Amino acid sequence: MQHEIEDLIQRINRVWLDRRPQDLEALLHPDVIMVFPGFGGRSQGAHAMIAGFEDFCTHAKLHEFDESDLQVDVVGDTAAASFAFTMIYERDGRRYRSTGRDLWMFGKEGGEWKAHWRTMLDLKEQELT
Repeated sequence: MQHEIEDLIQRINRVWLDRRPQDLEALLHPDVIMVFPGFGGRSQGAHAMIAGFEDFCTHAKLHEFDESDLQVDVVGDTAAASFAFTMIYERDGRRYRSTGRDLWMFGKEGGEWKAHWRTMLDLKEQELT
């Protein structure tokens, strides 16, 4: 089952990297929760999460995205997956380097894994000159 979660993480990343955030809906639980970095707030629902990805895809130009150290744990019908990331992007004429760890929780329903919860840990953003 670990490989199913690894594949799901790759699908999630491929969708937004290909600038097709609306395709995330099939991978998300309708009530998925996004906890903002630093636990500074939250949003609930697939449409809210997709809107966050759409905002990034519409207003930012991605120059580089690298992921590493994928870790997956599966217990029954629950799974946790996290990976370290580094990305360089441009928004509003400014260039940024962002690093951190993306953490996702999944549940298996009707034979399919769906994302239930997400946050980003250790997020650091640095403006590049």
